[in-house]
Order: sequence, then C-alpha cells, then structure tokens
Amino acid sequence: MRNKMRKAATIAVASGLLLGAGAAAPALAVSGSPPGVAHSHQASGPRADEAGVVHRVTAFWDQYKSAVLGTNPVMNPAEVRGEFLTPELNAELDAWAEANQADPVFRAQNVPADRTVRYEGSGMGYASVVVTQYWGDGSTNDVWYRVPLDGSRIAGLQDPPV
Repeated sequence: MRNKMRKAATIAVASGLLLGAGAAAPALAVSGSPPGVAHSHQASGPRADEAGVVHRVTAFWDQYKSAVLGTNPVMNPAEVRGEFLTPELNAELDAWAEANQADPVFRAQNVPADRTVRYEGSGMGYASVVVTQYWGDGSTNDVWYRVPLDGSRIAGLQDPPV
C-alpha cells in the first residue's frame, strides 16, 4: 500500500514538474508558509497517505489551472478532470457549473492567482484535503476535496461544510 501511494505521489510530482506548473506538488510544510505551499496539522511530519492525497489534489489543481489558462501542453480541462476525478464527480461538477454559471473546480467565474493545499483529516478510507484559493483582490475561498486513501480518483469536491 505504501509503495502504491509513494508511486502515485512521485507520478503526481513528476507530472506537475514536467508540465511546468510551478510548485506542482510541494511537500507538506509548517503553518505560516506563503501562498502556494501546503500545510500540515502534525508537527511530527506527515504520514505517507497524508502526503499522497495532498500531492494528488495539488497535481490535479495545478494541471487543471494550467489547462484552463491554455498553458497545459498535454490536456484540456475536461481531460484533466477525466484523469483525476471519478465519473460521478465529473457529472456533479457539470451540473454545478450549469446551475451556477461558473467554473466548478474554482467555484468562480475567473481563475485564482494561487493556492495552498492542506490535509484536514481522514476516516472510513477517505481523506479530506482543503484547497485555499487566493484571488487577485486579496480574498480567499476554501474548496474541500474527498480523496480515497487507496490511490484511486478524487471522489468529492465541495464548498466548505457549514
């Protein structure tokens, strides 16, 4: 299991670097890092499954942003979503986009300037990963991802729980 996660994390890092997506898959860092760097709630260091899910969400977000901006030389936004997300989640996001007239991943009509990614916790085979998006006007918003710990495709994406 750890080898599978390590391989998935390595692939996510490599694919992000090959696509020139900037800080494609940063290591988990301590709080207080600048935008674009992930955070962990554990001072003793992340476990392999935590790092794997954070890397997977980071790779998805960075490749998706690149595709939306037209700078991803390999995939368009639909192809990025198809590679990283379950078909069920893709259908939910299509419905959300139609209902809200906005990008379903960024949850807005424009593209964020930057992001941080942090592990929020896990249970019942899934992890919660939070992407905080930074906008040009200084505002932020959080998007929560539901990620299987077994290395399969991202299964959920939603606004913060209320």
